Amino acid sequence: MIDEYKHKGARKKLVEELAAKGITDKAVLNAMLKVPRHFFFNKTFYAHAYVDKAFPIDEGQTISQPYTVAYQTQILQVHKGEKVLEIGTGSGYQAAILLEMGVKIYSIERHEKLYKKAKLLLNKMGYQANLKCGDGTKGWPEMAPFDKIIVTAGAPIIPKALMTQLAIGGIMVIPVGNEASQIMICMIKKDEKTFEKIELKNFAFVPLIGEEGWEG
Repeated sequence: MIDEYKHKGARKKLVEELAAKGITDKAVLNAMLKVPRHFFFNKTFYAHAYVDKAFPIDEGQTISQPYTVAYQTQILQVHKGEKVLEIGTGSGYQAAILLEMGVKIYSIERHEKLYKKAKLLLNKMGYQANLKCGDGTKGWPEMAPFDKIIVTAGAPIIPKALMTQLAIGGIMVIPVGNEASQIMICMIKKDEKTFEKIELKNFAFVPLIGEEGWEG
């Protein structure tokens, strides 16, 4: 009980820090206040759960920095009931934030170990997530179109498959650049052939591996 109280206090402090860094969407901040990030860590590393930094997980991947999660989610402008495709499930933390905001999640993870671990954890937490293991750069065509698409790995280009699977009026948030640094890009689909492209801040993500990404 004492530990849970401590975690809640740490979460509150982290959310205040994110607000001070420019996260203004109350729904995003509320979700981050509710989702216990330490659940996605080994108990040995609980002390790192509410520090605003990325942290290594299995398969050479990371659980994204809380600010990055909040920033991408804020740009996505999600609404309850929307259908969201996530590329790169990783630990499952980003999916949990979106699920807490009331969206329907379809998430793809390339690494089977991470996919299985995230699926088990999200189920234990009571979240209804649609997960699969595969090449995220191909999207999930049989479940398209998606209202929103979020990519949590750095891409060399914006995969055409994902652009096709985005609904008209939908938003895709994706970091694009080289393997060391990327620019966060917001793509708004105006019609079947027209997109508005907005370039935002620089970030550093693990590489997006796949047919329309970097070679594994």
